[in-house]
Amino acid sequence: MEQVDSTIAERGFASRSEITRQALRLFLKEDIQIENVEGEIVATATIIYKEKADRQRLLDAQHIYSGLVSTFLHAHIHEGYCLEVIILKGQAKTIRKFTDTLRANEQITQIHITVLAQL
Repeated sequence: MEQVDSTIAERGFASRSEITRQALRLFLKEDIQIENVEGEIVATATIIYKEKADRQRLLDAQHIYSGLVSTFLHAHIHEGYCLEVIILKGQAKTIRKFTDTLRANEQITQIHITVLAQL
């Protein structure tokens, strides 16, 4: 409870009830899984791959599904590794197909899909 009280003070929450409401909203949003949604959504694909990987397959997937890709960020995160965050907007079914294409790429070491909103 000490950590909760210090967070309330540091971030300006009105009460323990308010911080609890915010935590529950965040928990419920994070619990949305790409496999369980339908319709139009906004999501991010966070990808880690070796810097020396052939990026052509990743670029091809982004071009094939270019209607989904709003933008992306590329960064060198660790010696020999790159991170890409791709912001996606479109039908959940199509985003799942894009995700499956990424998962089939053996050069990607990690992939995490986060559904941000159902529209």
